[in-house]
Amino acid sequence: MNIRISATRECLKETNLESRLACLADAGPQAISDRLAQLEREWSAGRMTKAAIGVLIVVGLGLTALANPWWLVLPAIGGLFLLQYLFGRSSWLGATFREMGFRSGSDIDQERFALRALRGDFKNLPTVHEIESKDDISRLEGEGGIAFDPEESKHDAKDAIKIVIQAAKN
Repeated sequence: MNIRISATRECLKETNLESRLACLADAGPQAISDRLAQLEREWSAGRMTKAAIGVLIVVGLGLTALANPWWLVLPAIGGLFLLQYLFGRSSWLGATFREMGFRSGSDIDQERFALRALRGDFKNLPTVHEIESKDDISRLEGEGGIAFDPEESKHDAKDAIKIVIQAAKN
């Protein structure tokens, strides 16, 4: 148990996504599952931005009701941040949270997708390569579709990680 936790922690020290994924792949399926669980709990910069704006609005309204109407400035500022975030897809507050170390939601999703692919979560999904009918295959190839050689050699781990990262970006 402690060996597994320490292996996952060692992998998290890697700042490069490719290196982190390679380390987790070497550490085994349980390390990948542990990292996926951590990613489920990780807050993104966007989520932190929305939470901060919500707190700003609620606290401002509460202080307005309890103390002084001038506290309406806080919900107004929160509303401006919210409008900037909604229409700009980025905001000053979000950039501040990214500088504090929070990652974007797409970065977290990219790592999650790559880890799930490395773990083999998608291997049971049907693909165009798994067509069983020879007539369907020849018709696909005759229409300009791709030809697939099932005996194609497998990739090594580093090549597989690069392919998974590229797929996760798209």
